[in-house]
Amino acid sequence: MSKAVLEDTTRCIGCRSCQVACKQANDLSAVRTRLEKRRLGFQNPDALSAKTYTVVTNREVEDARAPGGLRWVFTKRSCMHCNEPACASACPVTALRKEPDGSVTYDPAKCIGCRYCVWACPFGVPTAEWDSLAPRIRKCDLCFDRLRDAGAPAELNGKSVAPEAAARMAEAQAKPACVAACPTGALIFGEREAMLAEAHKRIAEHPERYVPHVYGEKEAGGTALLYLAAVPFDKLGFRTDLGERSFPSYSALAMGAVPAAVIAAGGLLAGIYYFSRRRAEVQAGKANGTPKAGGASETPARTEGKE
Repeated sequence: MSKAVLEDTTRCIGCRSCQVACKQANDLSAVRTRLEKRRLGFQNPDALSAKTYTVVTNREVEDARAPGGLRWVFTKRSCMHCNEPACASACPVTALRKEPDGSVTYDPAKCIGCRYCVWACPFGVPTAEWDSLAPRIRKCDLCFDRLRDAGAPAELNGKSVAPEAAARMAEAQAKPACVAACPTGALIFGEREAMLAEAHKRIAEHPERYVPHVYGEKEAGGTALLYLAAVPFDKLGFRTDLGERSFPSYSALAMGAVPAAVIAAGGLLAGIYYFSRRRAEVQAGKANGTPKAGGASETPARTEGKE
């Protein structure tokens, strides 16, 4: 079954533990950053990149329910892992793939560097290694390898691992690094249906705390990252104009018509070629006085009379 991450932004304190854990898990180098006079506040780095798969945004939002009428909202942003990813649909060589567990993975060995995925993603997530001569596409893969190989070692520092400790280690390994590092429980991981049920349960139990919407449940056909918030999502920088249909569904009809269109076009061109060639042969026959097809002569036969 498909997995998902539920983020409750009302519990996020902006510690960036998820951001640091993502760097460590993916062996990503640091980037030089600086604070500027801008609307991003204390957010750093300012965007996702080939060296940053996860970034924590912070927004100062007007909220009459909050002390002083203002609320700080921190949000972990990364690849949304769409149920029907536009990036995978746009990739002509299947370098990007939707896995059964919900993650969208990338195979650099197949990539031809067309960057169609960068343009196709409605969330602007995939980025290229622009400083490389052979740039790869880089983005979060929901710690696909970590989840696949989840487990605990039999020995640690030369000593056998107790069953209780092994169970804790395996449990921590069986979730994305960002979720495992979150100290406040703002991030939880599990089956997508279970995460949706938990999200709706929290909204029902505390309607005063949340807006009645789970972002990612239906946006762009649904995603594996789900969000709860106390303020409307457009105030947090989320796109709210995506609709409920997946982006690949818009092109499915056209793509399905391609084989028939190719066959029809091929037949039409073959017919045009045949008739053009036949017309040229007929015209050439008229010019040379050669018999037409069917035995008819181009010029009337001459009859000789008796003297």
